[in-house]
Order: sequence, then C-alpha cells, then structure tokens
Amino acid sequence: MTRFAAPIAEQIWDMKYRLKQADGTPLDLSVEDSWRRIARALAKVEMDPAHWEERFYEALEDFKYLPAGRITAGAGTDRSVTLFNCFVMGTIPDNMGGIFDQLREAALTMQQGGGIGYDFSTIRPKGAPVTGVAADASGPLSFMDVWDAMCRTIMSAGSRRGAMMATMRCDHPDIEDFIGAKADSARLRMFNLSVLVTDAFMEAVKADGPWELVFDGVVYHTLPARDLWNRIMRATYDYAEPGVIFIDRINQANNLSYCETIAATNPCGEQPLPPYGACLLGSVNLARLVNDPFTGDAHLDEHALDELVSTAVRMMDNVVDASRFPLEEQRQEALNKRRIGLGVTGLADALLMVRLRYGTEEAARQTERWLHRIARAAYRASVQLAKEKGAFPLFDADAYLASGTMLGMDEDVRNAIRQHGIRNALVTSIAPTGTISLYAGNVSSGIEPVFAYAYTRKVLQKDGTRTEEEVVDYAVQMYRETFGTDAALPEYFVNAQTLAPLDHVRMQAAAQKWVDSSISKTINCPEDISFEDFKDVYLQAYETGCKGCTTYRPNDVTGSVLSVSEVEDVAPGEAPDQARGEGAQGAEVVYMSEPLDRPQTLEGATYKLKWPDSEHAIYLTINDIIVGGHRRPFEVFINSKNMEHFAWTVALTRMISAVFRRGGDVSFVVEELKAVFDPRGGAWVQGKYIPSILAAIGGVIERHLIATGFLEGEGMGLKSDPTAQVVNLDQPRGPACPNCGQYDMRMVEGCMTCASCGHSKCG
Repeated sequence: MTRFAAPIAEQIWDMKYRLKQADGTPLDLSVEDSWRRIARALAKVEMDPAHWEERFYEALEDFKYLPAGRITAGAGTDRSVTLFNCFVMGTIPDNMGGIFDQLREAALTMQQGGGIGYDFSTIRPKGAPVTGVAADASGPLSFMDVWDAMCRTIMSAGSRRGAMMATMRCDHPDIEDFIGAKADSARLRMFNLSVLVTDAFMEAVKADGPWELVFDGVVYHTLPARDLWNRIMRATYDYAEPGVIFIDRINQANNLSYCETIAATNPCGEQPLPPYGACLLGSVNLARLVNDPFTGDAHLDEHALDELVSTAVRMMDNVVDASRFPLEEQRQEALNKRRIGLGVTGLADALLMVRLRYGTEEAARQTERWLHRIARAAYRASVQLAKEKGAFPLFDADAYLASGTMLGMDEDVRNAIRQHGIRNALVTSIAPTGTISLYAGNVSSGIEPVFAYAYTRKVLQKDGTRTEEEVVDYAVQMYRETFGTDAALPEYFVNAQTLAPLDHVRMQAAAQKWVDSSISKTINCPEDISFEDFKDVYLQAYETGCKGCTTYRPNDVTGSVLSVSEVEDVAPGEAPDQARGEGAQGAEVVYMSEPLDRPQTLEGATYKLKWPDSEHAIYLTINDIIVGGHRRPFEVFINSKNMEHFAWTVALTRMISAVFRRGGDVSFVVEELKAVFDPRGGAWVQGKYIPSILAAIGGVIERHLIATGFLEGEGMGLKSDPTAQVVNLDQPRGPACPNCGQYDMRMVEGCMTCASCGHSKCG
C-alpha cells in the first residue's frame, strides 16, 4: 500500500478525491483504490478494457500522472458531474433575453462543477441607447454583478464553489470601469478579470499614440493608449487585477484558427477556448521521473517520459467520451475538436534535482527541451490514436498544418499528421496544480518555483492539545533524506520569495514555445518593486512570446501572502530576519485535526427574525462551545412554522453547523450569507435594507458572534479564536480560506490557493 509523503497529502486525498458513500463511509479504502477506479472508468471505452486499465493504472501509480481534480474525484463514481474542469460559455447576445439565457446556462454548468469564462465585450456600453424602451443601457459591469451573485449561490460539485473569468477587449468603451472594478474588494469576488490586449494596442502604447474605444462601429471616446495601459498596470500593481491576455497572439498561434475565434479563457487562463469550449486537464509529474537526483549524473528519464505522455494522452482522449456535459453545445464542441490540455507539475523540483537554479538561462533552456519533448510525444501519441480511432471531425490537414504550433513542429510529426490525421486538435496546456501537487507529496506546482521549502501546520486535536506537522517541499525532503536533515541547501535552491520577477517571465516564455494552449502562472513581485519595473514585467512578457501575464504583489485589497516561519524557507546564505523583515515573527496558524465533538450540554441563545414577506417568524438558535477558555459558535438551528422554508432551513442548519464544527475563522459564513440578494427584491427591516432573508439570517449570526466576543464588530472578522490564531498581527493578512477558514491563502498560478487544505478558487 502506498505511503503518503506527508499527512497533508493523505488529508487532501481523503477530503477531495476519496470516493465515499453519502454518509461518509469510504469506498476507496486506499489511494490504490482511487487509481483503480479512475483507470477502470477511463478504460471502459476501449476495445480491450482490461489491457488499458492496467496501462492506465501504471501511469497513475506513484503519482506519476495526475489527472485534474475533476477526473480524480469524479471518474467511476456514477455521479452527475462533469469530468471537465471548466468551460468558456457561449457568446453573450446584446439583448436582455439572450443575456439571461446565458446566465441560465452558466448556472447549469456551475451546478455540475464546471468553472466558466465569459467575454463581456459583446454587451453595449453603459449609457448607450436601448431601442424600443426609451432607456439607456446599464453596461456589461451591471450584468457581471448579476453573474457574481448567481455564482455565490451555487456550490459546485464536491465542496468547490465555482470560479469565473471575465474578459473585456481593450477597445470596449467601458474598459476603464472594468479595469477599476476590483478596487472595491467586495465587488465581483467570484470573478477573475483579464483585459484582452491586441497587437494594435501594444503598438499604440509603444508609439504613445491615440486609442479609440469603439462599440458596434461607433467611437465613444479617444484617449492616449499609454494612459490606458498605465491604468491597467496601476490597477494590477495596486490590487493584482486585471490580468492581461494577448488575444491576437492566442488566435494567431491557435491550431484551429481556421475554424474558431477565441475571446475568453477558463478561470485560470491556461485554456483559451471558443464558445462552449471545454477544459480537459492533466499533468505529468516531472519530479517522479528524475534519476540519480542531486548528483552529477542526475537526469530526467526521457524514455519513461515519452511512455507516460503517450498513455496520458490516451487517458485524456477517453475522458471526452466518458464525461457528462452540462449542455449539449459543450458536448458537441468537445467531440468535434477533442482538445486536451496535458501539462506538467513538479518542474521546479525536477530542476532542483538536476542541480539547476530556477529562473536562470540554463534552467529556461532545460525547461524548453523538456516541454519540446513532451509536445512531440503528445502529438505523436495523438497521431497514433487517429490511425486507430480516427481524427477529430473538424480536421483539415492543409489548414491545420499551416497554423499554430504546427508551424514550428518537427517535420516527422508534421508528415505523420498529414498522412494519418490527429485525434486531438490541441494537446498541451499548463494548468494550476496546487491541490493535486499537495496530494502528490507537495511537489512544486505546475511550472511555478517552489513556494516555500517548509512550513509548520499546528493542529488542534479533539482533546485540546496541539500537534505540529511539518510540510516540506518534495525535492527538499528528498535532499534531506539523501544528505541528512542538517545539510545546508545548495545555492541552486531558490524559492518564490527570493526570485526576481523577470526570472519568472523567462521561465514562462521558455515553456510557452511548446505549449499549444496557454499557461497558468503567477509572477510574484516584491511589495517594494517600483511601478516602472513592474510595468516592464508585462512588456517583457509580451516581447518574449507569452500569451498572457498575471502578477501578484502584496497589496491592501487582497492582502499579503502569509509569511513562512521556518528557517529553511529563506534563500541559502540569507538570514531569517533578512528574508522576513527585521524583527518579524513567524506567523502561527493552528488548524483543526477533526471536527469538534458535541458536549452533552451547550449554552446558546435563540433569536426571533420576522421577515416582511413571511406570515410566520423564523427562530434561530445558536449554541456555543468553550475551547481554550474562549467561546466560539458550534451549531445553528433554524425553525419556522412556514413549511415553504422547511427544506432550505434544514439544509442551511446542517451546512452551517458542519462549518462551525471544523473550527478556524468561520466569520466568512456571515460574509457569504449577507452577500446573497433575492432577485425578487429584499426588504426594509428596522430602517435598514436587507437584500434577502438569507442575508437577514447572516446578520443575526453576526450579532451573536459579536455579543459572544468571537467577532470584534460588524464586518470586523475574527477576534480571538484559539483554533485559528494568527500570532503575527503586525504583518498584513490575506483573506481567510473559504473552505477551512485559515489565513494561509497564496496566489499560485493565477489563483488564490490555501496551503492548509488545498482549496483553490480555480480548483
């Protein structure tokens, strides 16, 4: 039986990927059972299922190939969920009926667990006339608010909330409002935002020329292109959004440019997709393929890599046939093009094992060689599938070979495609792998550098005692096991805290040369980077061939990444105080090991809530538990004589109580409830407008938490919770994780990701 590399890896598997009955009884008794379940499910579509089940199992074994989380959690479960991570939805029509048809499709897709991307450039700008109703348009951002509210109310498959990407063209008349939308930290929280930047705009920026904002042939405004560029840069400098997508480059480099136009991406940006395009992801774990690590003979086993890539491509192609789809349009799009997104994880660890410093020119060259090898093997595998099962239906040899990645592909691969066709229109992509990387033993994520060499999780046990768990990077743990725990790390060990931003760009550009879709990557920037140097990061990304750019700089809106407290987390040769700031203390976070047990007797309070639309009052009972001398919420009961409310009040009672019993900063429950609005309208209660009955319930819970001392005041968050205690109060905190409540959210590959539980906004 496989031994997990760390407790957190087993916890991730148990929480996110292990198949269980409805009552929580495990059906996957070991991770081998999970691998067997996935292999069997994906082999069912084969002519010889038994043979391919064994081949697929071998690829999954020892975490060598990591299907995306949707596949790992959903394959072979008979659940009504999609195995595709996310989708770009249909083009939004510029009329009210069409807009709300698209909202409905978005809700259905998110209900099955798919994240979504939309281009809002097709909606007329604010103030434009609406013919026939003698009114002015409210503009695309007003409808984005509606999408945002919809997303808040839908819990995706498993425990994931849906993620969304919104794009807008750089020449849309409302682009300035779009750029500044995230200055309000409470607005559009469920969206990632990216500006679609054209080549013409970049040329106008360089030339300091004028730029027209246009819709439907009408010029609404003209401004200096450089002013608009500076506004984009200032926004992302100040609050990390919007990102930038070089949309002309994406369309020019697209293998399918002859039959589709792209205007949006999935939520994390690694899959630019056409309307109803589906995002199918998986990653080869390079950290598991290095022989003789940390020696002069260290090398990646390229023969094993070729074999693994070939099997992975076949598995992913089978997902297209095995998966459910929320919408028929999505199924047809997937079947017509069969695009997959095979990527990598553990790149930084693999570079460490072959003694290369991430970010150097040598490391970039090695990255380019490895990605070229993967692309070549993946295309050859897809050609073999075409010989056996047929090319994708929209394949046109001449048009295909004259576009995209094919123009630079090896001649033998081009000849094979011309002769036999190809099964999958696009094959490579580098996705966020935060959660599956933890599950695989805390290997470095995607093509990102190692975030931290080690950090300590403090876990509160049921009996009130605390234990510590060290979470160590995979390559660092291997180095310790080889040379001893006290051995100093060599100079080629580098992490995200000490890496120069342009080194990030160099690595992204090197990988992009052989990735036919795109790459999800975050370029970490120091808080004190100058604005001019910050802008240069984006210009370098454009000039070196990247398809987009996402940065993260600690800021007042999204907070700072929580500092790590272990000495091993600093760069070799750097003192801990230099790395964390003079006088800084390590941030201590205490986690719950298991949900709290219920004592025989609890103290609490009951509140009466009268909602204007309801004949009967709602009664809320909130009971508290004493932990470490502090009072904290433990359970909620919601009751009413109005039977119309019965089902959802029972569901809410169980869900909120389950969250409370997990510990941590549960104040996000209040925030989420208060943010829900009723499309039929809210009500005025005691002189204050409440947007929904759920928001009113959130307000009652908030008042109770303030009264018991758990919260400092309305909207103030955690006061004194011994199960999620941040000792380093002088250091700015980022947002609490919406899944476990801990202040351990980090920007990784364009997504805020929790290092504690693995929760990611993008999955």
